[in-house]
Amino acid sequence: QVQLVESGGGLVQPGGSLRLSCVVSGLAFSSYVMSWHRQVPGKERELVASITRFGGTTNYADSVKGRFTVSRDNAKNSVYLQMNSLKPEDTAVYYCKANRMGSYDYWGQGTQVTVSS
Repeated sequence: QVQLVESGGGLVQPGGSLRLSCVVSGLAFSSYVMSWHRQVPGKERELVASITRFGGTTNYADSVKGRFTVSRDNAKNSVYLQMNSLKPEDTAVYYCKANRMGSYDYWGQGTQVTVSS
């Protein structure tokens, strides 16, 4: 049973910070590229950040570059998204995804991030 369990979402003021966590079970975690995506109602889900198996390569959407940091801890089967300098336009449901070539995409349930004063 593959599970991706997310936590850390909530309400934060503009300029504030949140740290999202995604704990993965049921797969060989270090074999998977991990990524974070977000979705606003009525819009397509977009890639926010990704990180390769051992953290050697990270990629970010232009809209979050310099503000967000993705990391992983393979010993804990976990991936994180540190979000700083948050803006109202960052408000979305954030999803964790695990992927490897030739396999299924596995998704978390999503966690709500709301940036508002």
